[in-house]
Amino acid sequence: MDSIWFRDYSLEELNGDRLKNMTTHVGIKYTELTHNSLSATMPVDEKTTQPFGILHGGASCVLAESLGSVCAWMTIDPTQYSAVGLEINANHIRGVKSGGEVKGTCTPLHVGRRTQVWNIQIHDTASDKLVCTSRLTVAVIEK
Repeated sequence: MDSIWFRDYSLEELNGDRLKNMTTHVGIKYTELTHNSLSATMPVDEKTTQPFGILHGGASCVLAESLGSVCAWMTIDPTQYSAVGLEINANHIRGVKSGGEVKGTCTPLHVGRRTQVWNIQIHDTASDKLVCTSRLTVAVIEK
């Protein structure tokens, strides 16, 4: 099956120094890369919970936007274009208690020359239950 990515990427590259930013701060690790999807895990801990000890909705959005942004970046020629977020939405389905872990998987809904729309599903890794469903819209702009 043909890959949607601009070139071949590896998990080592995605988890390397080039993408060290907020993802590193909250413990996001890219774990699976297929021809048209990317998955990552994030711990539910003191960096990602709200005061009641459950996963913060904003942390779910950080995981979703990180996955979608990296996927968008992987589909373009980064020497000529940048991918920037236009809109994100998220429906928070259920909570995950501190001490757990979530896994997000990002797949394309639309990969166009100027806009992209990505679907991100976040599950509790212990139960595999859906925690959050999110959609990220990205603009592809010339550098």
